[in-house]
Amino acid sequence: MGYAHEYADAIMHRGRVPMDPADYVPNWQDGPRKAKFYPGADSFPLPDAPYPADATLDRGLCAEGAPGEGEFDLVTLSGMLRDSYGLTGRRLGVQANTDLSALPFYPLANWSRGSASGGGLYPVAVHWVSGPSGPVPPGVHYYSTRHHTMQRLLTGDVTGRVRAALGEGAPGPETDQYLVLSIKYWQNAFKYNSFSFHAVSMDLGACVQTWRMWAAARGLAVEPALWFDEARLAELLGVDPEEEGIFAVVPLKWAGYQGSSGQGCAASVSVRRKDAERSRTVLAFDALLRMQAATSADATARPAPGALAPAAAHPADPAAEEVGLPPARPLETDVRTALRDRRSSFGRFEARLPVTRPQLAACLAAAVAGSRLGGDTGDVRLAKLYAFVSHVEGVAPGSYAYDPERRSLRRVKEGRPGEFLQRNYFLANYNLEQAGAVLVPTVRTTAVLDAVGDRGYRLVNATVGAVAQSLYTAASAVDLGCGVALGFDNISYIEELGLDGTGETPLLIMMIGNERPAPADFRYEIA
Repeated sequence: MGYAHEYADAIMHRGRVPMDPADYVPNWQDGPRKAKFYPGADSFPLPDAPYPADATLDRGLCAEGAPGEGEFDLVTLSGMLRDSYGLTGRRLGVQANTDLSALPFYPLANWSRGSASGGGLYPVAVHWVSGPSGPVPPGVHYYSTRHHTMQRLLTGDVTGRVRAALGEGAPGPETDQYLVLSIKYWQNAFKYNSFSFHAVSMDLGACVQTWRMWAAARGLAVEPALWFDEARLAELLGVDPEEEGIFAVVPLKWAGYQGSSGQGCAASVSVRRKDAERSRTVLAFDALLRMQAATSADATARPAPGALAPAAAHPADPAAEEVGLPPARPLETDVRTALRDRRSSFGRFEARLPVTRPQLAACLAAAVAGSRLGGDTGDVRLAKLYAFVSHVEGVAPGSYAYDPERRSLRRVKEGRPGEFLQRNYFLANYNLEQAGAVLVPTVRTTAVLDAVGDRGYRLVNATVGAVAQSLYTAASAVDLGCGVALGFDNISYIEELGLDGTGETPLLIMMIGNERPAPADFRYEIA
């Protein structure tokens, strides 16, 4: 049994037994940048990328897992990056989050993005490793989110290094174009310390799920690899493996690729440019170091087909009382618009206007659609969904398990859940009783770790992040507010839902509902 089991148990109990260092206070004045910074690196702007109106969210969610016939080029790559992690606008609003007083000041401006991120910190770094079929000289590039540009870090075809790191049986097409996703831990750990590994692995899933929806709606495919030679790719990117983990590689089917005439440079070459850290003091946290070591130790041991089957989500209890739902409200909004409109509600929920059943059905179906990441994780659905219903037309208040096969609810417990929800929430930025429903994804974390080892912890949390991103985007498309939170007593939810013997761990709470009318908001679009 590896360290990830111990860390997962500490996460589950942190509402009752604080994780070390319990007395940690962030030094906000010495915090890091929200992106990496390479002084002096050459850069080139990415082109504008129109998005077709018929590339709807329904198509993006329904087409997931189907082979995409389309091919990426520089324009589609630019659009996908802009709509997922690029800055799209500035937002200010009267709401209940604790950082409200700081947001009007420009250095702390709240820039909107398509993907969700814990604490709004966006720690995922996107690197484009391009080969000869690309539109620019081959090399390694870093996507600068603030400028929507590619910064060249290394010149030369090193796609052979990536191909070798992926090894046999890697998902995705034969190609010489790869997106390599890393996470610089200090970008999140300065705020969340030992808890940060739990948060950043969800950020990875939210980013990849945005790409999967965006691409599928356009007939493209994004199939991430989570198992590969992490040490080799860390060496290629010139990063310290204790400070920055390599979490995913996405091969891109590229227009004009004619097959590899060679293997690209497989020699031991590295990016020499170094990210310039803003913080004067960078701290290390034992739990974070141990999780990076544990989850990267057997990174090349890709799961065999069917390895995750024993960890699949349990089906809903067919003997439980069934509450039918109507057909889901269609998600006819194009994916770009839905992503641009996505935001966290932060206490704006208003229960006087209940959620409709078609809206709830759409949100539940979208969340479940995000529970399969694809790639080398297979097609096993790992997440199960529960719903605490407070204000939904035609659905009695209570807790329910979602039955995705029948698109219905199975009753777990009767009665209004608002008092339980608020009592077990740690923060003051949401009134959970005012939400129409609170959705809770669970994963059998121990079963996943037993099936595929400690690296499976990244998969568990990436799956939950993908579920959250799917829900955020669907809520936007059906005109509902949405909020996601990690600050709750996980053990109380296990007890309330009767999960003591199932191995299911509630990892996130996701609130949906209508918001108060006429909000005092400011939006300035930059993309």
